[in-house]
Amino acid sequence: MAKHVGVKLPEDLVKVLKSEKTVGVLATFSEKGLPHTTPIQCVYPKGLESILITIHKDHTGYHNMVWQKKVMLCFMDEGNVAYSVLGRAGVVRAPSQVHPLMNVVRIDIIDIKSDRSVLCRVDSGVRWSYTSWEAEELLKALIEELKELAKNL
Repeated sequence: MAKHVGVKLPEDLVKVLKSEKTVGVLATFSEKGLPHTTPIQCVYPKGLESILITIHKDHTGYHNMVWQKKVMLCFMDEGNVAYSVLGRAGVVRAPSQVHPLMNVVRIDIIDIKSDRSVLCRVDSGVRWSYTSWEAEELLKALIEELKELAKNL
């Protein structure tokens, strides 16, 4: 059963977001009301009440969040981390200083619910690796941009 946590990121979720190895699932809706999900790996907490993400400017999820504003992010990772974060999206930087096709979005938290189950636990989240040295360089630079914005925004 879902338990409402409030509007501040729990400590275990902050730790996962700062690990730079988690994948969140961004859920949006189109203007026609169609649901759309997007895996997001460039994600970083901004304090306890916002999350920064980087997303391609032509991605359907990006267009939906610009139109709709309200989004949901789901995180499931080791240590029984299982949360859904409802938030309001706003573009912070378009384009990113790292890559002209990427934009930075801040998601201000409206509500967080714990999705932990009494029947089972999350032992591991989605794990990913870089597909090339260029991909590694780009993703590391995008994460550094998010970290900088988290401090100075």
